[in-house]
Amino acid sequence: MNAVRQPSSVGSRAPGLRRALEALAGRHLTVSALIGQALDAAQASKRDVGAFAAIDRDGALSAAAESERRYAAGRQRPLEGLPIGVKDLIDTQGIDTSYGSAAYLGHRPSSDADILSALIEQGAIPIGKTRSHEFAWGVTTASATFGDTLNPLDRTRIPGGSSGGAAAAIAYGAVAAGLGTDTGGSVRIPAALCGVVGFKPTFGTLSTRGIFPLAPTLDHAGFLGQTVEDIMILAGAFSIEAPQGLAPASVRFGVVREIAPIPPSAEVAKAFDIALGRIAETFASTTLAAPGLFDGVFEGFAHIVLTEGGVEHFRRSDAERIAAHYGSETIDRLERAKTMTLGDYARAQQTRREFAARLHRAMAEVDYLLLPTCPCTAPRSGQASIDIGRWSGTVREALMTYTAPFNVAGFPAISIPLAAADGGLPTALQVVAKPGKDGPLLRIAQQIERLLGPDALTPPHTTGNTK
Repeated sequence: MNAVRQPSSVGSRAPGLRRALEALAGRHLTVSALIGQALDAAQASKRDVGAFAAIDRDGALSAAAESERRYAAGRQRPLEGLPIGVKDLIDTQGIDTSYGSAAYLGHRPSSDADILSALIEQGAIPIGKTRSHEFAWGVTTASATFGDTLNPLDRTRIPGGSSGGAAAAIAYGAVAAGLGTDTGGSVRIPAALCGVVGFKPTFGTLSTRGIFPLAPTLDHAGFLGQTVEDIMILAGAFSIEAPQGLAPASVRFGVVREIAPIPPSAEVAKAFDIALGRIAETFASTTLAAPGLFDGVFEGFAHIVLTEGGVEHFRRSDAERIAAHYGSETIDRLERAKTMTLGDYARAQQTRREFAARLHRAMAEVDYLLLPTCPCTAPRSGQASIDIGRWSGTVREALMTYTAPFNVAGFPAISIPLAAADGGLPTALQVVAKPGKDGPLLRIAQQIERLLGPDALTPPHTTGNTK
């Protein structure tokens, strides 16, 4: 059933970061007014779709007052006064940070995570914590403790995860951008399902200090935004600079239509083909000829997550604490983690090395890969399994198969929303670059976004079926 488009209860989308900065610099808008609007919209999104876990009204308004003084003195910083959401997996000094778990209720970190500190130092204002799947170990952002986060485009469906709260907040219209984390697609998947943009840089580009680890050799910090430009503005705070001007016409794309064994759904395939057609008007592309490229990668990824996730939790919590405070889904994963052997982990790491080598060879003659971000649109809340064409399996495997490989290899990747056909749910295009090419990836992503046109973007201020 297609989502029913309805106006958001917020009334309008948050202003994009560039437009907000221009309005603030021109004194057409005050920081206090901008932050006040964001706080009210965040509260509404918390009530309506569970986008926020905590809202820091006092702290945000205090920071807004300081930003006002800086603007008045002509001493504003590059991100001065911009409201952002921060995933609940990321430490925020003095703000409740539960990591999506009852085990950390009331926890208030003594310092900010590195990635947040860098944004605050440039003037950004965190208005609150966006919901996370418990310990980021899931793709639905559902919670028996805190309630499920809902997809603002159709509230009978999931927003994706684990950064589902950030994507939902942006799609709802509360903020234009936010911080997330991505271990197997946790920025790109919710971005795809909610019709926003999600970017994961090259592994190691952004510090993960102050972020609760899931699997340290796969964990990436990342950004979500209404548009690629919103991502570029935040990324600039970390010296991820997009080259000036348009990408050269000599740019070459390698097309991956399917990652076996999961085919794209009919609606994903149709939207993907339309996008390829528009891109082909400007750039050359070819179907990537790399049989067996992704063989064994998802299994290797799953074994790394189970092993490293188990180590991280078992060194922090004893069995009694886990049984008393962890959710059943996380407990089940930790039980499976106990079955992993050193041999399993060694084989998974060998799979990783072999895949990374194959991926480098496959991209030797192309600059970027193009593929769907997810093979399906947003599944329904509570749906555990899904049928896509000839394939049947778990929602988790379906949503992660097209994203997790690039965590395994550490390549940068971005998800760009595509048009929702006939009032339906959005699909998304994933663009992957070679390691270290984060800035060029953002530039080509912005150019693709423009080539696809405004009709390729799902308006973030629609809310959909309200049950």
